[in-house]
Amino acid sequence: MRSLIDIVDFSVEEVYGLMETAQDIIANPARYADSCRGKKIATLFFEPSTRTRLSFEAAMLELGGSVIGFSEASSSSAAKGESVADTAKVISCYADIVAMRHPRDGAPFVAAQNASIPVINAGDGGHCHPTQTLADLFTIYREKGRLSDLTVGFCGDLKYGRTVHSLIAALSRYTGIRLVLISPNELKLPEHIKTEVIKKNGMEYVETTDLESVMPELDILYMTRVQGERFADKSEFLRLRDSYILTAEKLNNAKRDLAILHPLPRVNEISVKVDDDPRACYFKQVSNGKYMRMALILKLLNEAKKDPVRAPLIHADATSLIRSGIRCQNDRCISAVEQELEPLFIRTEPGKKICRCVYCETAAEIK
Repeated sequence: MRSLIDIVDFSVEEVYGLMETAQDIIANPARYADSCRGKKIATLFFEPSTRTRLSFEAAMLELGGSVIGFSEASSSSAAKGESVADTAKVISCYADIVAMRHPRDGAPFVAAQNASIPVINAGDGGHCHPTQTLADLFTIYREKGRLSDLTVGFCGDLKYGRTVHSLIAALSRYTGIRLVLISPNELKLPEHIKTEVIKKNGMEYVETTDLESVMPELDILYMTRVQGERFADKSEFLRLRDSYILTAEKLNNAKRDLAILHPLPRVNEISVKVDDDPRACYFKQVSNGKYMRMALILKLLNEAKKDPVRAPLIHADATSLIRSGIRCQNDRCISAVEQELEPLFIRTEPGKKICRCVYCETAAEIK
């Protein structure tokens, strides 16, 4: 039995398999209408969501299954102090599969460690969002016919944007991907992603603050909102929130077959006048996300049926795993609040001092 916590939990071949299943669901919906009859998904959303939560629920209903869960932490026992681990054990008694969104980095990882059913990460803090990445990849594939040899621009909040982090990790496994990173200096892509994903995989990339100057180069433009909920200093958010606004005029020099993506929700970073441009693909992403989540639910339930034993979540040998007793310095990490959760780190390179928290991937120097 497996869970999906990070997009790299699935191989490139498995992602292609999900896309093939999604294509077949689109072409033959009746064939899948009873695939999950008698099965329940629990949607555990500890922070607000429209598309992701409803997408999972629509996916399960269209597969013939049913839905239980909650849409905010205040309506769950988390409001009474229940741990993520205990919530996962309880929900395993009621459902067959879980989709969890949580404001704490690494919370779905902890849930998957304790659940006896598959867990899907539906977004954890500023960490990652693998099912949005599946929607993004499927959209790019349907629009371009390939996932290689593309120039992809990411614009906006690249520091806290979990969808950006997940998609860059996914694209690093394909050939000929060139990244254009467009952001204010305060919201640049974290250094560890540039070092351990982009540079490690030999990806070409440039950083700039000027969207219009690079627009003619782009095959894909991935717009993001500046995420006010991730800022400790609200004045800093207010200063940066209007850094980039995509208008119809700014697309005059863009390629005719450019694909404009956005994980949504949109605030004001894309003018509504762009919606009628045939290059706007962000509402197609919403639909594509539902089909990819249908394919994912089928895959994980089928695997759990064949092998109900929980697969290991930490892919590291004993020499790489560090139990030092040092707490993670990321105050958004689930290890900062979860009851009796052991701090764990993975040494990313043999002999090096820099390690990564297994829950949130924050760096720590450990001898």
